[in-house]
Amino acid sequence: MNPLQSPSDQVSEAWRRHRPYLVNLGYQITGDVGDAEDVAQEAFLRLSRTGPNEIEDIRGWLTVVTTRLCLDQVRSARARYERPGDLADDGHQVMVGESRRMDPADRVTLDDEIRTALLEVLRRLSPGERVAFVLHDVFGVSFDAIAETVGRPVGTCRQLARRARAKFTMAQPKLTEVASAEHQLVTEKFITACANGDIASLTAVLDPTVWGVGTILAEPAPPPQVNRGPHDVATNLLQYLGPGVTLVSGPAGQPVVLAFADRRLFAAIVLSIRGRLVTKIEAIADPFARAGVSGALPNGPA
Repeated sequence: MNPLQSPSDQVSEAWRRHRPYLVNLGYQITGDVGDAEDVAQEAFLRLSRTGPNEIEDIRGWLTVVTTRLCLDQVRSARARYERPGDLADDGHQVMVGESRRMDPADRVTLDDEIRTALLEVLRRLSPGERVAFVLHDVFGVSFDAIAETVGRPVGTCRQLARRARAKFTMAQPKLTEVASAEHQLVTEKFITACANGDIASLTAVLDPTVWGVGTILAEPAPPPQVNRGPHDVATNLLQYLGPGVTLVSGPAGQPVVLAFADRRLFAAIVLSIRGRLVTKIEAIADPFARAGVSGALPNGPA
């Protein structure tokens, strides 16, 4: 943070650098992109009232504030997560319009699949377990820092994370491989670059041999779109995943990126990562989920 900047400029710079991370953190804890966006907004409001010059580690401070806000959120909403009948309806479901070419009764939307998978795991964790697990296993925060954030002893936080890990494994065996620190770092850079429309930063995390393929959920399905090379892949991605779109990691921080427009999921992007670079991008998009928000996706985000 540049001390010569005005407080408002410092907050704007922090917003650009850290908001994508905070929304992602909030989503991993709450399981709801709307709640995650609201929590990140509140964290930055508190930053503007506190004054960036009074804070030594802006990202660390925002992480603590966001985590505590999420903890309050999941505690107050826990009863909703514990009711199985609510898992498919959190108030942000994809709207089914008359223009759908497929019978809604015959298809499961991306939103249904992703939300149900994540909430099935989260609903089995207590608020303390959820926070300890996400901060440590997904984002690599130390137990000392977690203990200070949630106001519990370090040993208790370790135990909470261990219990959460066991429940997570039992709840969703297919999602038990939590992303490595390397994958998490690359995914975060990918998300931040897209959120800021920063093509230079985006191409920096793409391997020189990177290629992408996009598939559209439609009937009849158009042929997949394929792009090759960092420039072509990055340029095409930013047409669909740039500013105005909210990006978060998939369940439990896996190398999957979920794209939301107006809090409605419209695409899932799987990243293949090697040597801290993305080597392949596979995207599946539901153009109807974004229709009426900012236009359909004619060719797919890949």
